[in-house]
Amino acid sequence: MKEVEQIVEFKNYSMSLRDNVGVFTKQLIINLFDISRLHESGQEIRLQFLKILEVLCIEDGENLWSDFENHFVEIRKKLALDAKAAYKNDPAAKSLKEVYLAYPGFYAIAVYRLSHQLLKFDIPILPRMMSEFAHSITGADIHPGAKIGNAFFIDHATGIVIGETTIIKHKVQIFQGVTLGGIQVKKSLAFTKRHPTIENGVIIYANATILGGDVVIGENSVIGANVCITESIPENSIVTIQSVNTIFQKKN
Repeated sequence: MKEVEQIVEFKNYSMSLRDNVGVFTKQLIINLFDISRLHESGQEIRLQFLKILEVLCIEDGENLWSDFENHFVEIRKKLALDAKAAYKNDPAAKSLKEVYLAYPGFYAIAVYRLSHQLLKFDIPILPRMMSEFAHSITGADIHPGAKIGNAFFIDHATGIVIGETTIIKHKVQIFQGVTLGGIQVKKSLAFTKRHPTIENGVIIYANATILGGDVVIGENSVIGANVCITESIPENSIVTIQSVNTIFQKKN
């Protein structure tokens, strides 16, 4: 009986909100890229947004939605640059339409740019829920607090982690399995820069790990696959792991 009483005292966290945020995020993405649909169902999206804020006990929802909506054109422009970067840099991309409709990395960036804007309005929890929805369907975990510049290209997406205080400048490319993380995970570091800075034009290949808030990867550098970096790299550098492959010829 005491156990039951203890459970009753637990606070209700409305876990069904996870599903509601997933539906809201999907509809928001659909409408963002279809202006005619935005005009037709904008009211429905707005009501979903207001309901989510109500459950999260966030006030002034009408003004927040209006401010958010005013940034849609700007976000679309940024995403157009991201899509063009994917088309330009991926030889497998046959058209811009393919990037928009089929690339999980582009979808993850789209959700990031929307959730990042909400975080800039000091809206708690919702931006992170949106990013976790994108993580669940794309494999890319981009914290909405990261600062990411124009023409960002994520190839394949699976296993990518971009931490909260990461700074990524313009025309950066990253591949699957890349981690831009913190070298320590102490709670006392919550309000310090824990994640690296990636300068313009950097390429980071698969499964590379870059850790630390003081780490800067210099402009136009190339970080090879499986490299682990915990100190800054000067501009125009190429960082690789030296390894020797032993090849034996099979005997008949």
